[in-house]
Amino acid sequence: MDVSELRDEVGAGRIDTVLLTIVDMQGRLQGKRLSARYFLEEVVHHASEGCNYLLAVDVDMNTVDGYAMSSWERGYGDFVMRPDLSTLRRVPWQEGTALVMADLGWEDGSDVAASPRQILRRQLGRLDGRGWGAFVGTELEFVVYNDTYEEAWRRAYRDLTPANLYNVDYSILGTSRIEPLLRRIRLGMEGAGMYVESAKGECNLGQHEIAFRFSDALTSCDNHAVYKNGAKEIASQEGMSITFMAKPNQREGNSCHIHVSLRDGAGEPVMAGAGPYGLSKVGEHFIAGQLARMRELTLLYAPNINSYKRYVPGSFAPTAVKWGVDNRTCALRLVGHGPSLRIENRVPGGDVNPYLAVSALVAAGLYGIENELPLEEPLTGNAYTSGAETVPHTLRDALELWEGSETARNAFGEDVVAHYANNARVELTAFDAAVTDWELFRGFERM
Repeated sequence: MDVSELRDEVGAGRIDTVLLTIVDMQGRLQGKRLSARYFLEEVVHHASEGCNYLLAVDVDMNTVDGYAMSSWERGYGDFVMRPDLSTLRRVPWQEGTALVMADLGWEDGSDVAASPRQILRRQLGRLDGRGWGAFVGTELEFVVYNDTYEEAWRRAYRDLTPANLYNVDYSILGTSRIEPLLRRIRLGMEGAGMYVESAKGECNLGQHEIAFRFSDALTSCDNHAVYKNGAKEIASQEGMSITFMAKPNQREGNSCHIHVSLRDGAGEPVMAGAGPYGLSKVGEHFIAGQLARMRELTLLYAPNINSYKRYVPGSFAPTAVKWGVDNRTCALRLVGHGPSLRIENRVPGGDVNPYLAVSALVAAGLYGIENELPLEEPLTGNAYTSGAETVPHTLRDALELWEGSETARNAFGEDVVAHYANNARVELTAFDAAVTDWELFRGFERM
């Protein structure tokens, strides 16, 4: 919707609240519920403010040390939340509510460098300088439980009841068991301006996926963030819960496969061509850049301790840094034909921040294009047993590669590299200090 339509809806009493939102480091929506009147009279023209600690806290919202842009020493001041009015939309699952995404800036008008949306904007600006745009689709898996979020918390997330008790991958019968929830989510997202393609079951118990039509990269990432938040809210309203954790249990993890292609200003594909496998030279260099820089940019694909538990051979989560033509054992899978030709990065999990992951995809692709990297032959057969170099095994390994990456510094800047390195160190420090259930079961009696 546009501002004029919002004004009409507010005047008619159908909308009374506007969510002004940003996306934080963890990929979550944060922000304020504003009265719609105040939004129209003030925020549309003059923006709003929010505490800059929103990009300098851990997942529990604890203030932590080590961030240059936000700290006790700097007083935890505000940054400016500038509404991007092109993102204004209804929120059908919340009565009388609209939502708008905001870009983050400082009082002097400069961007907040560490903001995920601003990081992606800068990478897309590099593509735009070549006359290209990135088009993206994200496939986000989740597991549904018949327990509320509050029940799950009180049970310490043990003994929850998955919505399906057997593998319902592609099963029409199995998915019909929770179709009322899936349908509510699909229709809610349609009402919020998204183009839903399909829903299907997955392998883990209670695991499902809803797929959306691809769009330009920024729109797809905005939609991803709104959908992820909205799906949880709708599940909660139904007395259920959803998790997007990369590895919620010992079965198959939640993936977030990201499809990306490039088009020129006329809408013509840039990566497709007359070369082998339907690729242009640009397409070959783009994929070669992904392979060359995947390990050192994995921190942006797999940002959490739990992310790395997903990389298990034979699990449909990739381990080998290889590409293949329609080969699901590889980290990169080439799919489609002609105008639909695209690369699918299978490394991210459901916990990924889409803005950061797509930024990494673009940065790595541009590295390959700028250096005209040759593309190796695609892998055929089982990449798990190929002996190829693998993605990092742990967050600690990924952090070391990230901090040593000249490509990351050149693409994102020293401030961004340091900011997200500190975020990883905060998580590692917290994990290293925690006493886990695994340790208790191993050691309480027997050691």
